[in-house]
Amino acid sequence: MYAAFGVSSPFWPKFFESKALSWQQIGFILSAGMLTRLTAGPVVATLADVSGALRGALAACAALAATVGTAFLISKSFSSLLTIAMLQAATLAPMTSLADALAVNVAVPQVAGKPFEYGWVRGSASAAFVLGTLAVGQFVSRTNFSPMIWMNVALLAATAATASLLPHARQSTSFASRSNRFHGVFRLFRIPRFRVVILVSALVFGSHALHDAFAVIRWSDAGISTSVISILWSEAVAAEVIVFVLVGPALVRKFGVRGAATLAASAGVARWSIASATTSVFLLAVLQPLHGLTFALLHLACMRSMAVHIPTHLSATAQAIYALAAGVVTAALTFWSGILYGWYGGASFLLMAVLCAVALPFAWFGLSDA
Repeated sequence: MYAAFGVSSPFWPKFFESKALSWQQIGFILSAGMLTRLTAGPVVATLADVSGALRGALAACAALAATVGTAFLISKSFSSLLTIAMLQAATLAPMTSLADALAVNVAVPQVAGKPFEYGWVRGSASAAFVLGTLAVGQFVSRTNFSPMIWMNVALLAATAATASLLPHARQSTSFASRSNRFHGVFRLFRIPRFRVVILVSALVFGSHALHDAFAVIRWSDAGISTSVISILWSEAVAAEVIVFVLVGPALVRKFGVRGAATLAASAGVARWSIASATTSVFLLAVLQPLHGLTFALLHLACMRSMAVHIPTHLSATAQAIYALAAGVVTAALTFWSGILYGWYGGASFLLMAVLCAVALPFAWFGLSDA
């Protein structure tokens, strides 16, 4: 599944550009896909949880995503590409939640007498993403992105075919009891630390929108080859994994939630400020590992803060709000990124740096471990 994401995610903007779409149209398609995922993901995941058919739902979503994906090969107009992108987004959206639920279900018991860790699966997934990105970079060109589509479709089909091998999910809670949890939303927003977590994460995570949508186009226009671009993108994902597994927990323990979140926001200011002024491969190679701080470290800090300040019976609701807030802001900024990039080009990254700068005082004065 994550290999399928890896072969396609970095190159969707360039694929749409190869279809003669404008930057504004590209931004619209990407943001529409994000908004579709925000709607479809929770709905499908909840229905699967209520029915207990997580494996079947995962297989169905993967199969539908593969089927819809083949239509990209024959579509050329903006309206048809937009429709296909939204349909595929709706089928892709629940997949990570369903896969996480299935993995977590077998993380508590022991498999074949040995302890099973969720992190093994998530780390393997990130590695597969990197390998997928590196592989597709060797086959696509500036004008031919059909290998990307075929690899994405094949890997999604493989996901659907192998989903039946996954362990059964344990019995989930009823729909009624799950619905009652959402009455705690107002209580959550009365917790000051939670409000700050939502604000800081939305600003810093949202600042990645322009990079995710237009970095590949900017690098390609600067003469950087697709193989080098795939390496640069994979470098960021590799840094994310290293921070999640090795560096991040130590930084959070050493500096606390406040210090870690402030460091992440500061890294965002530096990353986007320098990115606005250069397309040097050397400098980009230096900047890309900062993704480990701007994403993974901040995520760890937010998780630590919520573990301390959020009541256990509201933890699922808090996680849903946390993901939704960042997703909505990212989708909105992705839409505006198309307009900003069309007007200002690389200088648009300065606005992303401003978002991180705004997050800095909230992270420093609004977060704590206590």
